[in-house]
Amino acid sequence: MRGADAPPLITVGEVTETSAVVWARWDGLGPVTVEYRARGGERDDLRRAAAQATAAKDFTVKILLTGLSPFTAYEYRVSAGGFAVAGHFRTAPPPGRPEPVTFLWSGDLGGAGHCRDPREGYRIFAPMTRLAPDFFLFVGDTIYADHRCRPGTVPGADFAAQTLREFRLKHRYNRADPQVQAFFQATAVYAIWDDHEVVNDFAGPSERLMPIGRQAFLEYWPIVPLPEEPGRLYRRIPWGQILELFVLDTRQYRSPNSMADGPGKTMLGERQRRWLLDGLAASNAVWKIVVSSVTLSVSTGRDHRDGWASGSTALSAERSPSGFEHELQMIVRALADLRIKNLVWISADVHHAEIIRYRPRVDFTFYELIAGPLSASRGRPRPLDQTLSPVSLFARGDFFNFGQIALDAHGLTVRIYDEGGVPQFKHTIAPQP
Repeated sequence: MRGADAPPLITVGEVTETSAVVWARWDGLGPVTVEYRARGGERDDLRRAAAQATAAKDFTVKILLTGLSPFTAYEYRVSAGGFAVAGHFRTAPPPGRPEPVTFLWSGDLGGAGHCRDPREGYRIFAPMTRLAPDFFLFVGDTIYADHRCRPGTVPGADFAAQTLREFRLKHRYNRADPQVQAFFQATAVYAIWDDHEVVNDFAGPSERLMPIGRQAFLEYWPIVPLPEEPGRLYRRIPWGQILELFVLDTRQYRSPNSMADGPGKTMLGERQRRWLLDGLAASNAVWKIVVSSVTLSVSTGRDHRDGWASGSTALSAERSPSGFEHELQMIVRALADLRIKNLVWISADVHHAEIIRYRPRVDFTFYELIAGPLSASRGRPRPLDQTLSPVSLFARGDFFNFGQIALDAHGLTVRIYDEGGVPQFKHTIAPQP
C-alpha cells in the first residue's frame, strides 16, 4: 500500500455556500495543515486550519473550512510530514441566486474483481476531471468490501472484508488510485453508501457487519454528521436557486428484504421518509433531485428484491412478495398530491445506464437517471416494473460510464459518457412552470 514516505491522500467534500470539509490521510502521527484562500487571492488572504492524525481513526482527519464566500473558487494546500498536495473547489451559490450548475454522478467502483489497473488505474476518472464539474455525487458502492480483486490488478484488496482494519484497507485502496486522487483534489464530492460498503443486499438493523462498515465509511469520506445523530448519512444539499439535493440512506434503516411488502415494511424508516417529504414540500429550488443508491423500477436482488421495485406489474400481496413498493407508492402519491414540480431521482447500483420518464398520474411526471458502473461487472437493461408507468428513453449496459447533469434557467440536460469521456446519449428536460 502506502508508506510514510508518500504524500497524504486528499478528498474535498460537503461543500456549502460558506464551508467545505478537507479530508486527508497520511501514514503517520502528527499534524495535518490546510492553507486556503480564494483562487487568485493575495498572499495576505491565506488562512490556515489543522488537525492531528491519530491511529484511532486510521490516521484520517477532517478539517472544516468555515467563513468562505459563496460561489467562489478556492485553492488549498494540504501539508503533512514534509509533503504537500494542492487542489481547488468552488463553494455553492447563496439561496435565491440562479447560477447554472453542472455535476457528475455514478457508482460502483472495484466490483467483481475490476480493481485498479497497474498502468492506467481507474482511468474513467481522467475524463471526469477534464469536464471540471462543480461537484461529483458518488451514488453508492464506493468500495466492494465483499469482493476480491482479480489477479493482475494492483495488489492490496484481494480479500472480503470482515474486520474494521479490512474495511479501512478497502477504502484506502480505491482512494489511493492516482486518477481518483487527481479528481478528488479538484472536485467537491458528496458520497452515500449502498450495500457493498458492507455486504451484498444488506439491511442495516439485522447486519452484524453494518456498524464497522459504517464506521469505515464515515472515516473515509468528508461527511460530518450531526453530533446528536453520529451515524446519520441522509442529508440535503442546497445549491442556490436552481438546485436542491436530497441524499437518501437506503441501507441503515431498512426492513429485511425477505419481509413481505406491506405497510410495515420500510427502506427509509419513518423519520427519514418524513424528512424527505417535508423537505421536498418546503423546497424553493427550481429542480429537486433525490439521490437514491437503489433504483425505482429496475428490479434487483436474487432470492428477494433489494431495490424499490417488486418486479410485478401491480402491488398486491400475491404478486409482490418482496420489494419496497408499498412505501414507494406512499411517497409518490404524497409528492403528486403536493404537486412537486421538476422532480428527478438519480441512482446507480444496476451496472447499466438508463433514463426513465414516469407518469404515475396524468398530472404528475418525474424522471429517474441511472449511471454506472465506474469499474465493476457490466450489467444489462431489463424489463421495468410497471407500477409507476415508466417509459425508458435510453438504456445501455455494455460499458463503464458516468452521467453529467447541467442545470440552468432553460432546463436540465443529462448526458451519459463512456470510460473515454465520449458522450453516448443526451436529453434535455424543460422545467415545469
